[in-house]
Amino acid sequence: MSALLNITEPKNNTNSNDNDFLASLTTDAALTTANKHSREQIAQLFDLPLMDLLLQAQTIHRQNFNANEVQISTLLSIKTGNCPEDCGYCSQSGHHRDKTKLVAEKRIEVDKVIAAAKRAKATGSSRFCMGAAWKHPSAKDMPYVVELVKEVKALGLETCMTLGMLDTDQAAQLADAGLDYYNHNLDTSRSYYEQVVSTRSYDERLDTITNVRNSGINVCSGNIVGMGESRDDRIDWVHELLKMPKAPESIPVNLLVPIQGTPIGDKVLAEGQLPVLEWIRTIAVTRICCPSSYVRLSAGRESLSDAEQALAFMAGANSFFYGDKLLTTGNASQSGDDRLMRELGLTKQFAAPRAPKQVPVMDAMSGHQSQVTLASLG
Repeated sequence: MSALLNITEPKNNTNSNDNDFLASLTTDAALTTANKHSREQIAQLFDLPLMDLLLQAQTIHRQNFNANEVQISTLLSIKTGNCPEDCGYCSQSGHHRDKTKLVAEKRIEVDKVIAAAKRAKATGSSRFCMGAAWKHPSAKDMPYVVELVKEVKALGLETCMTLGMLDTDQAAQLADAGLDYYNHNLDTSRSYYEQVVSTRSYDERLDTITNVRNSGINVCSGNIVGMGESRDDRIDWVHELLKMPKAPESIPVNLLVPIQGTPIGDKVLAEGQLPVLEWIRTIAVTRICCPSSYVRLSAGRESLSDAEQALAFMAGANSFFYGDKLLTTGNASQSGDDRLMRELGLTKQFAAPRAPKQVPVMDAMSGHQSQVTLASLG
C-alpha cells in the first residue's frame, strides 16, 4: 500500500482539523519522520476506534519492517538488588528490600554470562541484554562491562546493556567496545515522574540518553504503563520521544507487573490494573509516531492470552524478550513463545551486530595507512 486508508469520523465527533490530520497519515517513512506529530495529534490517535488505530499502526509497520518478522532478545541480570534508586515499581530497590525480601546478588562472573549468552543464541535470540542494579557503573565496574560487551559480540550477538546513568566517558568506553544498544527508560511522563522515583531526575535520564546517542550507540528507551498514570501521561511520554533529535531505535512498552512490597505495586494491586487494550493502544500509537523504531513487548507479557499478544503484534510490536525471567519478574515461557510464533506465522530476525569503532593508523616508516579497531587498542 502506498497510503493508509482514510478514516472518516462522524461530523459531531471530530472537527475538520482532526480529519485533515487523520487523512494525512501516510506510510511514507521519510514524510512521517520529518513531520513529527504534535501532542494534539498524538491525543487524536489515542482516541481513534481501536480497529482503525490498529489498521493505521499495522500499515505503517509493514512499510518499515518485514511484516511477520520479530526481533528476539534475552535479558540477564548481571548484578541483582540493593539498587540505591527508589523507583516505586522495582523490587531491586534497596529502599523496598525489607518488604519485597529480594535477595541481593553480586556481579555474575564473566564466564557465566557468556554461557548464558551462548544458550540465548542457541535458542534463537539475536540480541543479548545485560542489566545491573546500579545508579551508575563505578570506575571499577567499567572493565567488567566492557569485557562482557566484547565477549558477547564475539558470539555474533547484538549487545545491549542497562546499567543506570552514564557520563560521556562511560558511554564512549562502551561505544569503543562495540555496544549496540543502551537501555535507559523514561518510564513515564515528566509530570508523573515524581510519583515514580525521587532519587534521579527526569533531566538526568535525558542526559544519559544524550550521552549514549552522541557516543554512536543505538538508544533503547521506553516506558511502563499501568503505574497509576493517566492517558495524558502516556500521550506526554510519546511526545517526549518525538522531542528528541531522533526517536530511540528500540522502544520497550512495558505493562507494569505489580510486585507486592513496592509502593506502586501495592497501590495497583489494591486499586486495579490498567486494561490490556489501553496498553495495546499505547503500542499502536508508538508505532505510528516512531515508524522506524523497534517496538518491544517487555514486562507484562506473561499475563497475556494468545489473542492479546496477537493484537499487540497487530499494533506494530516487532520485538520481545525470550526466556522465563526478566531480571526479577516472570516472563512468558519459551516453549509457549515458540508455539505462538508458529501459529501466528512469525519468523525470527537474524542478528546484525554493530561493527566496533575503527580509526585510521599511519605507519611512520612506510606511510601505509590501515584501520584499527578501537576496542583492541587498550
